[in-house]
Amino acid sequence: MNAYLAARSAYAQTTTPARNPRSIEYDLFARVTQRLNTAWAAREQDYPALIAALDENNRLWTVLAADVASPGNALPPQLRAQLFYLYEFTAEHSRKIRAGEAGVEALVDINTAVMRGLRGEGGGA
Repeated sequence: MNAYLAARSAYAQTTTPARNPRSIEYDLFARVTQRLNTAWAAREQDYPALIAALDENNRLWTVLAADVASPGNALPPQLRAQLFYLYEFTAEHSRKIRAGEAGVEALVDINTAVMRGLRGEGGGA
């Protein structure tokens, strides 16, 4: 490949359209939820992967909680309160999972409901 073709390729317009924030949030929840499911299924062989998946889920919910707690957040107050409650629940439930007192099903269900809401399918948080 000559320099002209390399430069043209590097600066060519991408065919991927810009993504909206809801789409990005959906993808984050989908990735984290899949990781929780996979890590839970393999927990006896790879417990550290379960802990890493729980930590990733907690980080996602911590960022979401900080966002909904922000005074500039445009979501309706009721929805903001519900999402913050879900953050608190996921943190507590994650502690129970680490202690061997619970499974990931509730976290997966919550994340899936949020994903449906982000897709506009109802059943969101």
